[in-house]
Amino acid sequence: MSLSKKINPFSHQNNNTGFSTNTSTIGNGRFINKDGSYNLVKEGMPFWKRVSVFHDMLYLPQWKFITVIFLFYLVINLAFTAIYFWIGASELTGLPGGNNWRVFKELFYFSTETFTTVGYGRVNPVGDAANLVSGIESVTGLLSLAIATGLIYGRFSKPRSYLAFSDHALVSPYKEGTGLMFRFAAFKDKHSLTDLEIKVNIGLKVLVDETAEYKYFSLDLERTRVETMPMSWTVVHPINETSPFYGFTEEDMKNGDVELYVMLRGFDDVFSNYVQQRTSYTYPEIFFNRKFIPMYRESADGQTTILELHKLNIHNEI
Repeated sequence: MSLSKKINPFSHQNNNTGFSTNTSTIGNGRFINKDGSYNLVKEGMPFWKRVSVFHDMLYLPQWKFITVIFLFYLVINLAFTAIYFWIGASELTGLPGGNNWRVFKELFYFSTETFTTVGYGRVNPVGDAANLVSGIESVTGLLSLAIATGLIYGRFSKPRSYLAFSDHALVSPYKEGTGLMFRFAAFKDKHSLTDLEIKVNIGLKVLVDETAEYKYFSLDLERTRVETMPMSWTVVHPINETSPFYGFTEEDMKNGDVELYVMLRGFDDVFSNYVQQRTSYTYPEIFFNRKFIPMYRESADGQTTILELHKLNIHNEI
């Protein structure tokens, strides 16, 4: 269902968002996921042309990255172990006697030593085939470790914002009227951003000549820039005569399939570089008549301000 009410003519329309106005190309999904990635899947070209292994490994969650590295190490050593086993135990010296499982296990340990170039020396290749395979494996191991080192360095050195956003945006009392607001906080100790700038846009579905299409608007904010942000920032859009939300109800938000998307940029002193972060709020994540509770308290001695990060998402009905 499309929004039937007329949008405030004083709203600042934004035609430079990069998103389509055609409702059939977007469907009912969101433009931007909560983690800042675009809600988009690309097709029409081969997978190997679309995928970027280095980029994907840099942006994998930490537990997935560790899992991929471990599985690669395990699988490639099992592959070389199978080759050694196929070549035959006679191509290597120092192997213990016994059943096939014991030999295979010893060959696996030999493979890991060769792959990492440790080479303890108990088992050694003596045949040409085993020497050839171990030489290939040692080079493969060196190259693999070099790539893994680059990935680990890239992950550690990649600038991050370390900001946590509230799960919901609220329509709350603001001055003499109401305002649309959300908040975020820097959650790392001894880490803060400077020269922060924020842009907030909305996309909503409207009827134009009886045809539904998306329109995009830039929201005027109480403040678009702060010099430093060691703690938290509540971003406020006053809902006044120039706001596209002027006179909106919860039902209007739903009918218009409203999505609020946020783009933040700031300078990180640690990385000596600019970082950016995106997120969004769809209409089910925008609550009316709620108010955030304070996140700060003084220490027992009254000398220090304490930021209570666990209260970031807590709000009360009013």
